[in-house]
Amino acid sequence: MSSQQTERPVAGAGPARMTHTRYLIMAMILFLATVAYADRAILSIAGPGITKEFGFDHVHLGYIFSAFSWAYVVGQLPGGFLLDRFGSKKVYTVSLLLWSAVTILFGLVGQVTADLSVALALLFALRFALGLVEAPSFPANGRVACMWFPKEERGLATSLFASASYFAVAIFSPISAWLTANFSWPAPFVILGLIGFLAAIVWVRFMATPYDHPHVSKAELDHIVAGGAMVDIDSRKALESGPAFSWKVFGLLFRNRMLWCAYIGQYCGVALSYFFITWFPLYLIQARGMNLTQAGLAAVVPALCGFGGGIFGGAFSDMLIRRGWTVSKARKTPYVLGMLIGCSLVLAAFTDSNALIILLMGLAFFGKGTAVGAGTWAVVSDTAPREAVGMAGAVFNCIGNIGGILTPIIFGYIVDATGGYSAGLYFVAAHCLVAAVTYLFVMGPIQRIEMT
Repeated sequence: MSSQQTERPVAGAGPARMTHTRYLIMAMILFLATVAYADRAILSIAGPGITKEFGFDHVHLGYIFSAFSWAYVVGQLPGGFLLDRFGSKKVYTVSLLLWSAVTILFGLVGQVTADLSVALALLFALRFALGLVEAPSFPANGRVACMWFPKEERGLATSLFASASYFAVAIFSPISAWLTANFSWPAPFVILGLIGFLAAIVWVRFMATPYDHPHVSKAELDHIVAGGAMVDIDSRKALESGPAFSWKVFGLLFRNRMLWCAYIGQYCGVALSYFFITWFPLYLIQARGMNLTQAGLAAVVPALCGFGGGIFGGAFSDMLIRRGWTVSKARKTPYVLGMLIGCSLVLAAFTDSNALIILLMGLAFFGKGTAVGAGTWAVVSDTAPREAVGMAGAVFNCIGNIGGILTPIIFGYIVDATGGYSAGLYFVAAHCLVAAVTYLFVMGPIQRIEMT
């Protein structure tokens, strides 16, 4: 970034004053990511009601749980292309409006049919549609983080939206449980869809590039630019002059060992997240004997631990960079330690105490959150080629979210075959060990990929 570019006029505060508008942007992407994850998470709370109304079994429910991720994976690469071509604000706005509409429609299926086969097809199709239209959301979050945050603050910024699954569960699980218990299972879908429409208004009103935002001072802009943020990637000139598509860049995203290790880490993290937002509440109800309200409240503890771990991991990683650690060591250290702590999830299979199970889940998801906050989206933001920030995030999320396809289905088959949840806990915990080993022994240095 040239010095001439940093002298472009900025609307808002005078040059001597340091504004903090980037933290407003951080709050917005946390808000949107929370809404996105809540759309996925409330299905687990509604699961018992849906099962009762339509007569589904565990395998049926597992396929409905996974439908989102089938489309989410398919939509990642087109979503990344659209982001690099049209920018984060426009693509995110359309995505948010569409997914809010689909969420409401999901809650209305019971008004259309009571037939098992028809209901299964409609619910699967709507979850598939939800995954397709939500696909650009997290690559867009990563793109916004690259645009607005210097590298020594980027870990915290990415940790917020990367940990939004826990924040969404902590907020919406009790609310959804209460709505379901008092108004039946469609209620949380309708309410959340309406919240999504309000979120779109907030996004359109407050989102802009650092150069164009009316509340950014020159001091803040200089700070962002000096820290290596790619402030121009959403500018009109960059979007219009950028290549429509480059097979060279696209191929590079699949040939780099460091990126493949990041993809594997994301896969493992998504596998844990999807256990938590799909089968975990049902585990508490069916295996631990809790009622719907108790399960919704119990899920808050590991959710808050996971969110807290995400904030800790991102902030700790950024602090290590400020103290002179290399980006590679600062991202890997909390990631590996966090995933090893996440392995403690398997201990839940060895106790009958509900209180201890919740504590163990809290510890495990604190560890997983720490890892995700430090070493997933932050790594992509630190390493993506400048020519394809959106596409790099899309490939990362595409491969990672295969875990969202396989985990609900495999877990459903495990429960159906074994008649219990213990073997499924082994399956989920193994992902933590795989992720830690991959980052520690296979990944190599974390550094920005440059086109040659």
